[in-house]
Amino acid sequence: MILSRRLQERRQEAGLSLEQAARSLRVTPLTIRRLEKAEVALKPLYVEKLLQTYGAGPREIDEFCALAEQANEPGWWYPYRDVLPGWFKAYVSLETGARALRTYEPHYVTGLLQTPDYVHACLRGGFPNESEDALAQRVELRLRRQALLEREDAPTLWVVMEEAVLHRQVGSAAIMRAQIERLLEANELPHVSVDIVPFSAGAHVGACAPFTYFRFAESELPDIVYSEILSAAVYLDQRADVSAHLEAHNRLSLLTSTRESTALLNRMRKEYT
Repeated sequence: MILSRRLQERRQEAGLSLEQAARSLRVTPLTIRRLEKAEVALKPLYVEKLLQTYGAGPREIDEFCALAEQANEPGWWYPYRDVLPGWFKAYVSLETGARALRTYEPHYVTGLLQTPDYVHACLRGGFPNESEDALAQRVELRLRRQALLEREDAPTLWVVMEEAVLHRQVGSAAIMRAQIERLLEANELPHVSVDIVPFSAGAHVGACAPFTYFRFAESELPDIVYSEILSAAVYLDQRADVSAHLEAHNRLSLLTSTRESTALLNRMRKEYT
């Protein structure tokens, strides 16, 4: 995404239109637009030709092409591609590179804080016809994503969940108890916050689909919001859309507190004894 934005800036600095850039590659302007939006891989040959057209020098071209080759290398999740939906691949990439994540979860514990048993029960419910081997791959992928929070440069994670998540029994009572204990432990980490919106909050702005907000350290990357439905997802980067979700997350957090959330988690833990 960063390289694509830089490629766009280089074209604009050269004063060339999409149509003019497209003629240099003998492609359509749509192809150039997709390259600049990171919707397709940056082919080094395309990059080299475009930068030559934009008046870049040999050193800049070599450095850019080397970075493009690195950007095209498969991510750590490549071995799981058979069980990773195409619309979710970008999510894993964004999650890996984010500096801060905010999530809203009305149905389930957020994936980054799920215990192995909760993951298995959750995915078995979501994929009832999946083979055990494929299900094991899905479980392993989700658990590997959690290593993100153990890195030295771990991002901050702010989770807002509905109380309904704690009442939806996923697996056995023992699994739910262990999952709630995991949430209590996570809330003690300096870079993780878990807020539970109680039923008593009534109607509120967050009564919608789950979403995740990403912020990145790189200034070239915009804030992005991800939301999904049953078989697809949307990635929003327009300022109005992102701001609306960020405001919703802020408003949701005002409906509870760390002390109240901890007390609610402790009460629910006792319910599953």
